[in-house]
Amino acid sequence: MIKLLLLVFITIISSSAFAESGLPAITMTPNDNGTESYTISLQILALMTVLSFIPAILIMMTSFTRIVIVLSILRQAMGLQQAPSNQVVIGLALFLSLFIMSPVLDKINIVAVQPYMSDEVDAIKALELAQGPLREFMLSQTRDKDIMVFLDIANRTDVQSPQEAPITVLIPAFITSELKTAFQIGFMLFIPFLVIDLVVASILMAMGMMMLSPMIVSLPFKLMLFVLVDGWALVMGTLAKSFGL
Repeated sequence: MIKLLLLVFITIISSSAFAESGLPAITMTPNDNGTESYTISLQILALMTVLSFIPAILIMMTSFTRIVIVLSILRQAMGLQQAPSNQVVIGLALFLSLFIMSPVLDKINIVAVQPYMSDEVDAIKALELAQGPLREFMLSQTRDKDIMVFLDIANRTDVQSPQEAPITVLIPAFITSELKTAFQIGFMLFIPFLVIDLVVASILMAMGMMMLSPMIVSLPFKLMLFVLVDGWALVMGTLAKSFGL
């Protein structure tokens, strides 16, 4: 109770201080072209709200999901539980996503960020312009079938083509396509390691060594195969090329 009263007291004092300094919380000023400009305090509030959605934007609207799923499946296929660790997998997926998304980020910087920094457009217009390159990237990676599925679920009969799909439909369709592609790549990565496990298990059974775990014996062979074929470079190159780079 005392903490609550103290918090209310600090809030009242802070509000009085802002009122005395003449800093309005929310002020809208009409422009000549019919739009409205907002005070810096309201713009900062909107910016902080957008920043809270950055993890969701990173996972749901970039190449991050496909990369982290493929790397996780690769680690499972090799029989490694903690190597590389989750921190390494997430960091690798993050910076590889930055590499893949750099052309999109450059376009967003040119069409939205720089005009906003030059006061050529307001914040709302800048957000609308920033959706263009990101929307183009998601459309290029999304199957038309997945977009049509979500259009049917939403009963959007007014949309004539997948390119006209709203962002609320495009994002779940994009994630669905990314999951499909990630599991397809993971399946192809799993096959050679599965063959090694089957061969080792058959040899151990033929030798009567059924008490020895085939996973322990096959692990060095899988690591040796992965290193000899330069597996990390192949996986990273395949992931980058799967996005059309």
